[in-house]
Parts: sequence; C-alpha cells; structure tokens
Amino acid sequence: MKVLHVITGLGDGGAEAMLYRLCSHLPEVTHVVVSLMDEGKYGPLLRDAGVAVHCLGMPRGRLTGRGLLSLWQLMRRERPDVVQTWMYHANLVGGVVARLAGVRAISWGIHHSALEPGKTSMTTIAVARVCCLLSYVVPRKIVFCSGKSAQMHKDIGYCFKKFIIIPNGYDLSCFRPDSESRARQRSEWGVSEGMPLLGMVARYDPLKDHQTLLSSLGLLKRKGLAFRCVLVGSGMNRDNKEVLSQIEKEELDETIILAGKSNDVPGVMNALDLHILSSLSEAFPNVLAEAMACGTPCVTTDVGDAALIVGDAGWVVRPEAPEALADNIEKALSFIIDKQRKSEISKSARLYICNNFEINHVACVYLDAWSCLKNNAK
Repeated sequence: MKVLHVITGLGDGGAEAMLYRLCSHLPEVTHVVVSLMDEGKYGPLLRDAGVAVHCLGMPRGRLTGRGLLSLWQLMRRERPDVVQTWMYHANLVGGVVARLAGVRAISWGIHHSALEPGKTSMTTIAVARVCCLLSYVVPRKIVFCSGKSAQMHKDIGYCFKKFIIIPNGYDLSCFRPDSESRARQRSEWGVSEGMPLLGMVARYDPLKDHQTLLSSLGLLKRKGLAFRCVLVGSGMNRDNKEVLSQIEKEELDETIILAGKSNDVPGVMNALDLHILSSLSEAFPNVLAEAMACGTPCVTTDVGDAALIVGDAGWVVRPEAPEALADNIEKALSFIIDKQRKSEISKSARLYICNNFEINHVACVYLDAWSCLKNNAK
C-alpha cells in the first residue's frame, strides 16, 4: 500500500510528531510525505527513516499556483492508494487537489479541539468552516485524535458519519524511565536530586496559558514551598519579555529555568518530578503521555482528552484557575516527597500509557482504516 501524506508543515508540533512515529512504525506501507511549506524539524528525520519527503515551499497562510500545481503533479505521478491529510489547511488543499488528481480514498486528520476568536487565528477558523462544508463531499474518512475534538466538530456541522477516533501513539522504547538521562539533564540545569523539579514542555502560545502556570507557582512560592520549575519549548527563553515580566512580578527569578527548545524530550521528562500542563485548549496533548511513559506524573487542565490520558495517575483541574492549579500541584508534591508513593504513581503512569497508547497498536488501527479506504475505492 502507498499512502501519500499532506501536512501544512513539518515543524515541532503534536501532529507532526505523530506523522513521524506513524511512518516509522509501518514499514510495510510506502509513505510519501508532502509539506505545503518547508521541511522543519521532521523532514530530515523522515528522510533518515527512509520516507520520501517533498516540500512545496508555500508561505505560511498563503497558497501559490506553482505549489498547487506541484502537489497535483506529485499525486498524479505517485498514484497513491490513500491520501492522508493532517490539519485544517492541508485537509482543504490536499483533499481538493487529491480529488482533482483522481484519488478517491481520502482521509482527513483533525487535531484541533477549539475554534475561538482571539485564541485561534481568523484564517484557521475560516479554513475550518470551509472544511465543514467540504466534509460531506471530499473525504471518505475523518480521523480525530480525541473524542472531545470529534464532538466539537460534530456540533459545528461536520459530517459525523465519516468520523473515526484514533488516539496518538508513543514509542515506549524511546519514552521510558532512564536514571542516567535524569541525572545528566538535572546536572545541566543545576538542580540537585533532592530538589522537587516541576516543568512544562510547551511552545510559547496564548493557548498554553503560561500566565496561569506562573501565577499558581507564585502562590506556592509565597506559601514557602521549595521547588524549581523548568519551562521548555519554542519562545521559552530570556528573549521573551512578557514571560520575564511575569516571572519578576511573581518573584520567581530564582525558581524558574527558561530552557528554550529541546531535542531531547525524553531526557527532559525523566528529569522532571512532575509535569504540568496549563493549556486553555488541546486535542490530545502529547506531552502528558510522553511524561507518563517516562514515569513522570502530571497535573493538567481539563482540556481535550487530557483527563483520558492521565486516568487515575494524575490530577485534573479546570482551565484559567491559578488557585486550583496551585492546590493540585501541592497535592502532587506531597506524593513526590514520599518515595514509596512516588514510585507507585510513577509505575501506574507508565503502565497506563503502555496499555492504552503504544505506537504499534495505534499504527495498526491506522493501517486497518487505510485498508478499508483502499478496498472501498476500487
């Protein structure tokens, strides 16, 4: 089977990571990946995995005639059995061009769970609305990574008869407890083993709501709790004046580590004693499962399928509630400082991810869906 994937870009994001893991764990499928923009982080990684990658070089948020023609020519030349698109813009462009190129087996992929003005760009909202109309005629299947995302899209009028929910999957040989990695990363940040280390792996974005996280940490600091917190992700560095201003306001200068982007997320997750997600909106937040697979428990806001991911091995609070977030972080810290309770919840967290979100199982679900599409398109 040949599957041609169309994705908006190949930067450092959840959908991009899932695409890479899927291609890496289905060697029986010939994968061709097309980025509407550039090769980003995952282009070279996909090529190293033996996947053909094509970049159309279209500017962010803008289509070009040359790019659209190149995509049509690629589809005509590759003659894929299935076209799998990823995220709104690629669903629209890849889906329509695939139909024009004569491909009938088209599957959309949706990784959004909220479309709110002020939090989501107006361009994305407009594209999502157009996709809503086209969902009845372009794709044969629409894959959602979370149940809440599927429900939201059903509510706004997407063709729910085509829905299929496939959660993200994780390579548990990569994301696993690793004491050496833990010691190395904590040493790099200057954090002793006895100091509780909190952290959040997320790019700087209004939807990640770092403001609520910092407010909650300020509350804990003023209560006299001892801890350090590392913020990892694009934009989380000392060039970010807004973050620096709030850190100073909350008197967290000696508490917060701004680590920027990391190429060793498993190392980061192992170094943490507790991962926190303060987001306003998510679909299926990868960072929770990645942390738990490394044995790191999580406190998260109740967004997307976050509560489903953490199960009984974590704490869930409502969004935009610094006091509630602080209270639950404090509860989690009481587990962390008790070695036996920490060991128990760490084992429970990893086991839950192993049993529910292992990549080989998830890849088989995708393969079955594509096989059905291929067979029905004949």
